Amino acid sequence: MSTAITIYHNPACGTSRNTLALIRNSGVEPEVIEYLKTPPSRETLQQLVADMGGSVRDVLREKGTPYAELGLGEAHWSDAQLLDFIGQHPILLNRPIVVTPLGTRLCRPSERVLDILPQPQQAAFSKEDGERVVDEHGARVHAPR
Repeated sequence: MSTAITIYHNPACGTSRNTLALIRNSGVEPEVIEYLKTPPSRETLQQLVADMGGSVRDVLREKGTPYAELGLGEAHWSDAQLLDFIGQHPILLNRPIVVTPLGTRLCRPSERVLDILPQPQQAAFSKEDGERVVDEHGARVHAPR
């Protein structure tokens, strides 16, 4: 099985940093795409959303973005139009999105990545805020929220 993993990452985001650390805790160095510096193409975004089985709205971020001022909460926007907005304002893309051989997922909270990592956790892991996620045996401490 391939262990190719890609994370669409924002290093300023704690959830994104925790997710990246969990991937690395499984012994894999992922391809890290800082999507604010290198935004994914429209086609890539469409594929990510399709692979997650959702809609473009599922990956829209409201907090700290121009979401409200652009009126993106209005129901009339199509997925195509929302993709255009993300293309113009990459900060609208929620993060982190992780792609592994086992699936594609928006990893909020960060421990959601554990469901799609092909390799087990190799050591205990706590988030930046101290919350334990993985015990010393590499097992998940609690179920995802």
